[in-house]
Amino acid sequence: MAIRVPKAELPTTLRDSMIEQLGAVPEPVEVVWHSPAVGTSNLEFSAKVGAWDAADTSLKSFAHMAVAAKVGCGWCLDVGYFQAQNQKLDLTKASQVPRWRKSEVFTLLERDVLEYAEAMSDTPLTVTDELYARLLARLGPAAMVELTAFVAFVNMATRNNIANGIESQGFSDACEIALAARPTADVASPA
Repeated sequence: MAIRVPKAELPTTLRDSMIEQLGAVPEPVEVVWHSPAVGTSNLEFSAKVGAWDAADTSLKSFAHMAVAAKVGCGWCLDVGYFQAQNQKLDLTKASQVPRWRKSEVFTLLERDVLEYAEAMSDTPLTVTDELYARLLARLGPAAMVELTAFVAFVNMATRNNIANGIESQGFSDACEIALAARPTADVASPA
C-alpha cells in the first residue's frame, strides 16, 4: 500500500518541532495537513489525550499497540513501540503486544487491558460486562473512563492512517528489542 494522498507542506515551525521530538516528520501529520483545521485539531486533541493521567501510562501504551496490531496500523504499532522506549516502559512487554495472547510476560490486569482494547476495536464491539467489571474494579471509575476514551481515540487514529495508506515509518528500528509479529492464528483465539 502507498500513501493515497500526497504529503502536504507543513509550516516550518511545526515541521521543525516534529523533527526535534521524533527525529522525523510523522507521515500522518503531513497527510492530514491538507486540511490544516483537521491537522490542528488532531494535534491539539492528541496532546490533550497524552496529558490524561488517571490510567497507567504503560497500560495505555499497550492498549494503543493492541489496537494497532488488531486493525493493522503498522504506523501506530511502529511509533507506539518507539514511544514505549522513550517513556522507559518495559520493552520486553511492549515488544510482545502483537502476540500478547501467546506471551507469558503480561500480568492479568495487562491481559485484560489488551483484551479490552481488542474488544473495543471489533465491529460491532465485543466488550463483555464481565471484562468491563473486572477492569472497573481494578482501575476505578476515572481510569476506566480514561482508558475507554483513549482506546476510542486510538481507533480513530489507526483507522485514519490505514484509510490514508500510511504504513510503518521505521521509528521502531531504534528500539533494542525486536517487535514481535502478530501470529495469523492469533486473531480470535481465547486468552
